[in-house]
Amino acid sequence: MKTDSIFYRLFQEIPSIFFELIGNSPQLAELYQFSSVEVKQTALRIDGVFLPNQNTDNPIYFLEVQFQSDKDLYHRLFSEIFLYIRQNNPKNHWSAVVIYPTSSIDTRDIQHYQEFFTSQRVRVIYLDELAETTSLPIGIATIKLIIANPDNSITQARELITRTKEEINSQLQQQQLLQIIETILIYKFPRMNREEIEAMFGLSELKQTRFYQEAKEEGKEEGIEVGERKAKLDAVPGLIALGLTREQIAQVLNLSLAEISEIIQQQNINTKDK
Repeated sequence: MKTDSIFYRLFQEIPSIFFELIGNSPQLAELYQFSSVEVKQTALRIDGVFLPNQNTDNPIYFLEVQFQSDKDLYHRLFSEIFLYIRQNNPKNHWSAVVIYPTSSIDTRDIQHYQEFFTSQRVRVIYLDELAETTSLPIGIATIKLIIANPDNSITQARELITRTKEEINSQLQQQQLLQIIETILIYKFPRMNREEIEAMFGLSELKQTRFYQEAKEEGKEEGIEVGERKAKLDAVPGLIALGLTREQIAQVLNLSLAEISEIIQQQNINTKDK
């Protein structure tokens, strides 16, 4: 699963989830912009940074999502942070959050950075140690769906859909959450076709998602094309009765001579230009 892209999409579209995850008020998200930041001349990129709006004293939050063991993670993270500070000289102080699916992936190679962890300036979150999804805010429960095993994923997704409809008043945020839930399930079950995904969600919920809407629009376009073609073919006998030749009919209806000949043959129509 492309976990990084899901996390960054989640925090980009609904940044309040990040602040809930670290125990702060979700309203703080209104004071931040989430983006990735390139550290110039180093070929390093900080993938997730919450930058506070101008003229506020809120901290900069650096975010790292790590789903594979990496012995150099903390060396790289602190290098990126301090290079960013050197190059940008921000007036705001900073904090960092590292998200793991489980503690077993964390190498804990922090001997050079212990003070940052002791002071809580850098916080580590293990998703599998969070509370049960039913007791979590809906945004954090959506994050936990990423690490759910396949047997529980469908049940959890259905519960999240129900909670989204009941708890989220904003139609836009409802759609965003449903789309993210859908994306997580598609990554978890890559061999499932659209009908199976549709059954997994429940048709009424799936109809609200981008995945379904795009498919629906494609179906509409195909239906329009079929309808237009049928109307053209139905018009052929009437145009023949008016005395038009096959070539003239083909030109008027923007059809090929072969198509005109086929409909004439099917309907056994007598023409003047046999």
